[in-house]
Amino acid sequence: MIRSDIQGVSLIGVPTDVGAGTRGARMGPEALRVAGLAQAIEAFDHNVRDCGNLSGPPNPWQPAVNGYRHLPEVAAWNRALHDATFEQLQDHRLPIMLGGDHCLGLGSISAVARHCKATGKKLRVLWLDAHADFNTATLTPSGNIHGMPVACLCGHGPAELVDMGGPGHRLSPKDIRQIGIRSVDEGEKRMLAEWGIEVFDMRYIDEMGMRHTMELALALVDANTHLHVSLDVDFLDPDIAPGVGTTVRGGPTYREAQLCMEMIADTGRLASLDVVELNPALDVRNQTAELAVDLIESLFGKSTLMRVRG
Repeated sequence: MIRSDIQGVSLIGVPTDVGAGTRGARMGPEALRVAGLAQAIEAFDHNVRDCGNLSGPPNPWQPAVNGYRHLPEVAAWNRALHDATFEQLQDHRLPIMLGGDHCLGLGSISAVARHCKATGKKLRVLWLDAHADFNTATLTPSGNIHGMPVACLCGHGPAELVDMGGPGHRLSPKDIRQIGIRSVDEGEKRMLAEWGIEVFDMRYIDEMGMRHTMELALALVDANTHLHVSLDVDFLDPDIAPGVGTTVRGGPTYREAQLCMEMIADTGRLASLDVVELNPALDVRNQTAELAVDLIESLFGKSTLMRVRG
C-alpha cells in the first residue's frame, strides 16, 4: 500500500535504451500500458494520471568515450525525468517511472532525494535487481551507464550525473538496500564493500528466505520514511520474466517476488516506483509486462485475504 498522504499516482514513460547494451527497452512503457497498468492501479481506488512519454535524444549507438557510452544523451534523459518526477512529488502524487533502461534510476531517485531533503523525510531505496549497478568508468568494460546508477547516486561518477538533483542531494549508502543480486563484477565487489552498501544477494535469500530478507531490508522504515522501489525486471528469474536484455539465471521465483512486494505493501510507506529494463523485443506475448503489472498490484495492496497491517 502507499503513503496515506499521497493524492494520486502518476505514470511517467521514458522510452529510451540509451544507457543499455541491448536495444529494445525503449518500448517498455507502451508494453506496460498494454498490459493494463493504469487500470490495475485504478482498481485500488487511486486517481491515475498518465503523463505520457518524455522526449529526449535518440540512441546514437556509439562506443564509449572516456569510459562512458552516450553520456550527453543519458544526462539529457535523466534531467527531463528528474524534473518530471519532482513536479509530481510536489503535487503530492506517487510517480511511477516506466522505463527504459536502469540508467534512468538516476533521474527518478535524484528527484526523490531532493524531495526528501525539502520535506524532511528519511529515504529508503529498495534496489531490486540481478546486478549491483555500482560500476564506474574505470571498472566497466562496456561503458554502459545502466550498470553505474547506484555509484553515481552515491557521488561516484561524472558531475552531470552525480549532481542531477543539485548539490547536497546525493544518497548515503545507508539509504540503499539491494535485493536479488547475483551478478557483480570483481571491481564492483570491492566498491560495494568499501562503500558499505547493504546487499541481500541470492545466496542470502536462498539461505535465510525472502521473509527474513525483507524484514531486514525494511527495518526502521517508519511514518517519516519515503520508500522508493526501483524494480529492474531482471530481478526476476528469466524462466518467468524472459523479456529483459540482461537475464541472469537463479533469480527470485514468482512466489518469492510476490512476498517481497506484499511485505513492502504492508509497510504502507510506498511513495515512488521505477519499473525498468522491460524489453518487449525479447518477451513472449508480453508475459513479462503482465507479470510486472501483477507484482505492482501486490505493491498496491492486492492480497489473497484481508490483512491488517501491524
